[in-house]
Amino acid sequence: MGIQDIIEGKKQWRAHMARVKALPRDYQIVYKEIQRYYLKVGPVELVDGTLLSGILDFFEEGVAAGKGVLELVGNDVAAFCDDLVKDSRTYADIYQESISGEPGTADK
Repeated sequence: MGIQDIIEGKKQWRAHMARVKALPRDYQIVYKEIQRYYLKVGPVELVDGTLLSGILDFFEEGVAAGKGVLELVGNDVAAFCDDLVKDSRTYADIYQESISGEPGTADK
């Protein structure tokens, strides 16, 4: 990864976060909780950025439709997050494998 890639990545992240800040406050709170959740136990593929961008698109559509954020994700935000990545390998899987000593043994 070159310096230009790093600079471009930062620009994209800043633009992404500007979109988040444009959301209503309740959407921002839920988005940040989802982001925090995924950074702890989320999918390994999170680094490509499509998951969080997709959630942001989904939230922007919800705002445009006049829906509350909990109408979109439900009352259990963690369950919403888990459902989105149910078929993906997560950092939690890697951790579970590391303590069991056997790759690929984490229950999903």
